[in-house]
Amino acid sequence: MNRNRKTYLACSIVMLVTGCSTTDWYAVESPAKPAESQTVIEKMIMQANQHEEHEQLTVNQVYTPHSHHVKLESYVEQMALDLVDTMVSDQAINIAVVSFVNLDKTLQKSTQLGNQLSETFIHQLQKFGYGVVDFKTTDQVAVTHFGDFVFSRDIKQLSGERVASHVLSGTLLYRANGVEVNARVIDIDSKRVIASSTKLVPSYVLNSATIGS
Repeated sequence: MNRNRKTYLACSIVMLVTGCSTTDWYAVESPAKPAESQTVIEKMIMQANQHEEHEQLTVNQVYTPHSHHVKLESYVEQMALDLVDTMVSDQAINIAVVSFVNLDKTLQKSTQLGNQLSETFIHQLQKFGYGVVDFKTTDQVAVTHFGDFVFSRDIKQLSGERVASHVLSGTLLYRANGVEVNARVIDIDSKRVIASSTKLVPSYVLNSATIGS
């Protein structure tokens, strides 16, 4: 009995010791999951910080979408709406639309974009019911081997009579992300601005329209 009791006690002590070590193992290993979760959170925070820093570095860069359906005509239409909304005149007006010029010290330089804007504004103003005159129209049609022409930039071929009471023109200011277009309708006699509009046309719109700046 004494030997059996000693054996029993020895086994009990072994089980107690094993139980204690098992308990201690669980106590040590159980915090592992929160530690892993904390590591994941730290990684997410680090990625968010890196993303913020990247955005700060690229904030001044031009955003160029891979594809879009925005056209230059859409911006001109919006500007024409602005002009119509702000136009103040006590008389029936006839508007001559001229080239938009670069905003420099001469105000005498235009571009393909400046001429395209004037051509598009002719359509938009006429669409909204305003009288638009084309002063580049000659008094007769020139028939040649290259075609039949009625437009000219030769002042001698144009009418000497005054055909417009107002003129629409504007300036082009080149920015890093596009071209700022400033348009206004001016009373020729008083030089008073009776309507105005401004709009930034993004570079990707101009590039898609293959218009040189």
